[in-house]
Amino acid sequence: MPHRFDFLVLGGGVAGLSFALQAARHGTVAILTKRDRFESNTAYAQGGIASVLAPPDTFESHIEDTLVAGAGLCHRDAVEVTVKEGPSRVQELADLGAEFNRRITGEFDLTREGGHSARRIIHSGDITGREVQRALLAACDEAPNITFFPQTAAIDLIQDRRVPSPGVSRCLGVYALLEDGVIERFLAKVTVLATGGAGKVYLYTSNPDVATGDGVAMAYRAGAKVANMEFYQFHPTCLYHPEAKSFLISEALRGEGGKLKLKSGASFMERYHPMGALAPRDVVARAIDAEMKRTGDDCVYLDMTHLGRAFLAERFPNIYATCKAFNIDMAVQPIPVVPAAHYMCGGVVTDLEGRTNVPSLYAIGEVTCTGLHGANRLASNSLLEGLVFGHRAVQVAAEEVRAQPSPSEDPPPWDSGSAVESDESVVVTHNWDEIRRLMWNYVGIVRTDKRLMRARRRLELLREEIRDYYWRFKVTRDVIELRNIADVAYLIVDCASRRKESRGLHYTLDYPHPDDHRWLRDTVVSREP
Repeated sequence: MPHRFDFLVLGGGVAGLSFALQAARHGTVAILTKRDRFESNTAYAQGGIASVLAPPDTFESHIEDTLVAGAGLCHRDAVEVTVKEGPSRVQELADLGAEFNRRITGEFDLTREGGHSARRIIHSGDITGREVQRALLAACDEAPNITFFPQTAAIDLIQDRRVPSPGVSRCLGVYALLEDGVIERFLAKVTVLATGGAGKVYLYTSNPDVATGDGVAMAYRAGAKVANMEFYQFHPTCLYHPEAKSFLISEALRGEGGKLKLKSGASFMERYHPMGALAPRDVVARAIDAEMKRTGDDCVYLDMTHLGRAFLAERFPNIYATCKAFNIDMAVQPIPVVPAAHYMCGGVVTDLEGRTNVPSLYAIGEVTCTGLHGANRLASNSLLEGLVFGHRAVQVAAEEVRAQPSPSEDPPPWDSGSAVESDESVVVTHNWDEIRRLMWNYVGIVRTDKRLMRARRRLELLREEIRDYYWRFKVTRDVIELRNIADVAYLIVDCASRRKESRGLHYTLDYPHPDDHRWLRDTVVSREP
């Protein structure tokens, strides 16, 4: 028998948990997570949440900063609702027990990050995401009607193919792989994608291993519209060390006065932008990439030594301790850093309530393209987006649950056909590595038409190999994730190939300037049903 709920949430980060917490007041909720409950992109977020919480900051200022960072492609309505509803969502989070840094007076201790014109970043030391995740999980544990299914990987959306439809068939839930290898049906009146990003599509990333673009890939295969996948944000500063895996060096360090320097000790960001090291992320990442290519160095350096040991250890305890564990004393030596894939600014197209063009399928958080981020996300608007849209989606989703009749019959169970146990697992690991390397080399911070063409040709062959493997052998979590990163990689290349200009995070040597006349619009793609 299938598992049946009112709401099915895929993903357990800030967006999914925020939605589940509110949806539990309206019906039963299932939350599926691929690994344990705590493993999500949210848990690794360091900097904080951007919100207008104290004068002299204003909504207008935060809106303008977001629009400027987005390089002309932000949807103003999405920006305005996010900014204006942000303070209420942040306060609700604090009321749930999330502990943020405060001044002696009790007010939030606000910091500043790149692209912001004011100090508006609320934070919990340098582990803000971890604290947000902890508070939301604790609240979900106390709420009625919420059931977690950890170690459960969604394979594909289930759609109602029996009902004739002029458009895309309604989503009924998902087929999902359990830890014991059994594939079961999870059915719901409303299915919510909160699966986060896809950093693992690139060789170097700040994201955890779960970030394989599952939501975008499943939605695309189901006929959902996907947009702006060419805009993948590379965080300028990840720790460069042979033993460090995906460790982010928060933008908040530059917000507190950190300086980017070359091996020679020379500062360079002043040559690229008036805001120097506090320029928007796309500018800083390209500058670092250019300097590394010009000098031949393996990295650049973030110098915090002028701020003193006491301040650094108190303000950035996690980063300070991690660097120390790698024999880097940030109080007396600069931190070696390189850019790495960090945030997906495109995704599944939704309206301002999280609805996609697939009936009964919603999407919230990093998996989406709401129009908030445009061509480049402003720092610390990500956790904010998850809070705001997780909340906004609940009301319309709850109305749909109340109005939707119970199904007369269940969709069929998973059919494994003639699939057998694989004796060729090397194919999975080889293709995994090849996709990530070709994306890094050909579809990274700087692109060309020739590089994109090479990537497309190779990805077409790889996707064919993966499809063949997927149908011949029994499904495993590794195969699910490989299939998804291949689809997401293809979508990134497809969108990047269509945009014949440079804008925000998409920079191509063949078209080095923006073209507002032809390209001041989203790049929308969809699979024919």
